[in-house]
Amino acid sequence: MKKQSKENIKKRRQLYITDFGLTPTKRIDKCGILVEKGKILAIGGASAFSRDLDIDIFEFPDCYATPGFIDSHIHGGGGFDSSSADNGLFDITSMCALLASHGVTSFIPTVVSMSADKMLANLSYLADLLEVSYNGAQPVGIHIEGPFINRKKHGSQTLDDIKDVDLGFARELIAAGKGHVKLCTFAPELENSDKLIELFLENNIRPSMGHSLADEKAVLRAIDAGADRCTHIYNGMPPLHQRNINLTSVALTDDRVTTEIILDGILLDPRMIDLVCRAKPKDKIIGISDAIAAVGLRDGYYHLGKSQIEVKNGRSTTADGALAGTTLTLENGWHYLVTYSHLKDTEAARCVTMNPANDLGLQHLGELLPGKRADISFFYKENNKTRLTISGGRIVYDSENKLTGHDFDVNEELKN
Repeated sequence: MKKQSKENIKKRRQLYITDFGLTPTKRIDKCGILVEKGKILAIGGASAFSRDLDIDIFEFPDCYATPGFIDSHIHGGGGFDSSSADNGLFDITSMCALLASHGVTSFIPTVVSMSADKMLANLSYLADLLEVSYNGAQPVGIHIEGPFINRKKHGSQTLDDIKDVDLGFARELIAAGKGHVKLCTFAPELENSDKLIELFLENNIRPSMGHSLADEKAVLRAIDAGADRCTHIYNGMPPLHQRNINLTSVALTDDRVTTEIILDGILLDPRMIDLVCRAKPKDKIIGISDAIAAVGLRDGYYHLGKSQIEVKNGRSTTADGALAGTTLTLENGWHYLVTYSHLKDTEAARCVTMNPANDLGLQHLGELLPGKRADISFFYKENNKTRLTISGGRIVYDSENKLTGHDFDVNEELKN
């Protein structure tokens, strides 16, 4: 592409043409997406667009486009661990670049239970990182997974750091997040959980039930109070039982509840993934990676907060052999979801784009529609690998290294 001056680039539009696009609610064959100043200006059949001289045209045959993927539950990647962000050993930029290379344009760094001082310091540090724009996937909020969870369902989190509901400490955690906390996982059976839900909602934070042994009564009480979300269904909760109704069974059958689901096919058998997709309304399913710092790196030893995790042949486990997070990226997860379930490609695509955007109040993301932020991912039809990733109109990943991002301040342009 011929290099343009900064002023000329600001005025130019970009037209991306590909075999088909998933908006995600509909499929557009021979799709054209027109972008201007970091936003989608128009989308439709490619033949409807004129090829003016002031438009840069990019054609991707044998590829398809989706909204940029949104990973709303991810602990790390490229060596970066969100729960240890303040130790300075790894930079979040490595995670942002890695995720962009897998079609992810937005993510929610997820932190686990630590000591009180450590959690507060790390949250404050992580919140400051969210104030910066990155040349890759953008962190768009924080998920606090704990510490108000059931000790018997602590997973890879250390028992010493799990706490009973403490509203004062909850307020400190929220304050440390500096307005960036969007999601908190808690166990609804804990005493004062109703007050915790109220506190979260007052601060525009989604209360999500998880790491729990709650019975039907406790779950329904929490849902009525406003906690209509479930963290990684099946994991960190009792299995389905024909008589003993618990969080798992209520989350599957109550249409008010939005359910996260891990898509790697290891933490969950593929049939259990399909069961969620058959039971839940299509707008109540959110595909997540639950990935840890090892994503994109070789087998070895890593950390999830204080816990040492061994990764071997793509499986991540604690010292006692329990599964702990994944090494999944969402472009693989999206492919697995289509493979494991009966979902149409449009329905599966919304699980990693539109659904998490709507659930977390990110209305400017998640859809290929005029006026939305130009977060677009292109994938090869043959193998579903990422061809190109665009964040706010800027090319942040190109698998063939032939294209470069447009030279303007994306965030500044999106304000206009």
